[in-house]
Amino acid sequence: MKGIVAEGRNKSNLNKGMDHFNLNLLSKTDSRKKVIQEQRAFSNSMHLSAQPLGAILNGEHLKNAKLGQHPDFVYLKGTDDVEYHYIVSVFIDIQGSTNLHKKYDLEDIFRITNTIQSAAIHTCIALGGHVQRLQGDGVFAYFGSKAMDKNMAVEKAVTACSMFTYFVQNDLKDLFLEDGIENINTRIGIDFGDDDDVLWANFGLMDVSELTTNSLHTSLASKMQAYASRNGIVVGQYVKDRLDTGTIIFDLVRDADGQVKRYIFEIPEKNFRYTQYAFDWFKFLKTLPFVGVGADGKLYIINQNEADRMAKLRNTAALLSSGTAYLNGTGTITPDQKGVQHQPHRFHYGK
Repeated sequence: MKGIVAEGRNKSNLNKGMDHFNLNLLSKTDSRKKVIQEQRAFSNSMHLSAQPLGAILNGEHLKNAKLGQHPDFVYLKGTDDVEYHYIVSVFIDIQGSTNLHKKYDLEDIFRITNTIQSAAIHTCIALGGHVQRLQGDGVFAYFGSKAMDKNMAVEKAVTACSMFTYFVQNDLKDLFLEDGIENINTRIGIDFGDDDDVLWANFGLMDVSELTTNSLHTSLASKMQAYASRNGIVVGQYVKDRLDTGTIIFDLVRDADGQVKRYIFEIPEKNFRYTQYAFDWFKFLKTLPFVGVGADGKLYIINQNEADRMAKLRNTAALLSSGTAYLNGTGTITPDQKGVQHQPHRFHYGK
């Protein structure tokens, strides 16, 4: 079989795919050599940190990263102490991974799985997440900390998962096909548990133990991914409540027959019913100020100058459409004068 192993164990097309991923998470193929620049804030104080090209290729953002033991709660390790604190739980899984054994040998499956997991790890950590464990072919991660705003943690989680899913559905798909690998897709579940709903503790004995969380919403993240469509993301009600997108990006989850699967968990005697939603990650990505849309419809990371220009155009469009400013005879944006009424102006921003 001409597959990854046949192409060479040390440098397969999938390994090359990781190089492509590291160079630019949402890049055009002709911009690989560009240094990833610091991007505009996408939630007040939240922004993507500037990452020099060499740093990303060398995994500098992974330098101090460790599996498990969230740094804010490491003091609980080896103790019987507990702490309540919010967290966003993310579970990323390869869809139909068991069926890979029908087509590929063990070394091929290892490289497929490791490529997906490596991409997920890079993306989560680059956007401030913490990888808790590698669970079979999946990745379980947390977003949030004692120093991070809750809404910011939610936005970082959905941003990381959206970027990762875009990569899997587009760039990685082509690289898999070069090796004769088809239909490799992922599914993701995301949920938010507030301070009173998440217990941090050390589970197990001595070295056979794990510092992790006990929470309904930790459990629901992994269950939600099972309801996600191919390369889909499902989020819980509390994620939806905290994500201010200004656009419609949620829909009720439906099965293959179109039947609504509204509630992921219910406690009827307590009148508690928790809704899950299909999240439109592609539409969400297009709302981010550091993401541009090419003429071919593909997404890419824009540089700082373009981000500034687009932000200015969006602000101008908002002023004109609201009637608080108008275009004078020379085409200059002029603030509205008190008591002077103007018709809203249709302004289209673009290239």
